[in-house]
Amino acid sequence: MTYMQKKFGAPTLVTNSADMPGFADGAAPGQSLVPAHIEVASHRYDTLAVEVDPEARTYWCTMLPQGRGSFSPQMLQDMRGVQRSIKRMFTERAHEAQRPFDYFVVNSRVPGTFNLGGDLELFADKIRAGDREALRDYAYTCIKVVHTSHISFDVPVVTLALVQGDALGGGFECALSMDMIVAERSAKLGLPEIMFNLFPGMGAYSFLSRRLDAARAEKMILSGRIYSAEELHEMGIVDILADDGQGEEAVREYIDRHAYRHNAYRAVFQARKRVNPVTFDELRDITDVWVEAAMGLSESDLRRMARLTAAQDRRKVAQAAAMASLSAE
Repeated sequence: MTYMQKKFGAPTLVTNSADMPGFADGAAPGQSLVPAHIEVASHRYDTLAVEVDPEARTYWCTMLPQGRGSFSPQMLQDMRGVQRSIKRMFTERAHEAQRPFDYFVVNSRVPGTFNLGGDLELFADKIRAGDREALRDYAYTCIKVVHTSHISFDVPVVTLALVQGDALGGGFECALSMDMIVAERSAKLGLPEIMFNLFPGMGAYSFLSRRLDAARAEKMILSGRIYSAEELHEMGIVDILADDGQGEEAVREYIDRHAYRHNAYRAVFQARKRVNPVTFDELRDITDVWVEAAMGLSESDLRRMARLTAAQDRRKVAQAAAMASLSAE
């Protein structure tokens, strides 16, 4: 089977779909709705590109960060917008025989990077200013995103993270919140927060302790070690290991091979979450611990955080050149 590699254009300004005929948030009973892939094609976000492949019945959400490749407040808001739109699409089409789509995939267009995690510059600024509430607001938005992903938007879809580069800190937490992780061999995943005397507080402990156990989750968190995709595949954290450059094909092949079993796979993932649930209350309580720990960081800890931020800036420059080259092709 031949798979077409899809490339997305540059992000554009958000378009309010409620201003378009047939796209109102509160569609009237019996109102004719356009096909899901056409509706999603009208959605525009600053930091995400979205599309539905109607043949594979898959919603692709591709991260297009404007800065360091981390979760900026804008990207978090865009992700919340995607999640709300998905919930609305299923609600509005509940009377239709076929669901809008069956699979959701999150990936990144940045070469060598899935996501580098939290906005470290924002963290340092808020900590130095003593602005506990602003730091908490950012963190709560993060856990709203990961928890909504974890429960598959409360709609009947299977979610996958396609990791084709580094997934660090919150980027790793984002991948862990999905039903499945597909990673290319050169991808690196880990939780480096211990380097600046902190811990990953937006889901890592909860998700890892379900996939492994509490002892191994703590060991991974406290080591700060960065793992290869192959190592995590052996541990059972990465579900599908793909050769470099073949990640998207691996996702499409998986969906093509298992589409007729979608109902069973989705049910198993639901059962997994029922047996070992990660509740929003749990995430919120751990996030509160994280906020207090963050506010206790010393100036030397913040300088170490700044060095990591500087390393991300250098990476950003190199990636910008790579993306410019990609766009020129």
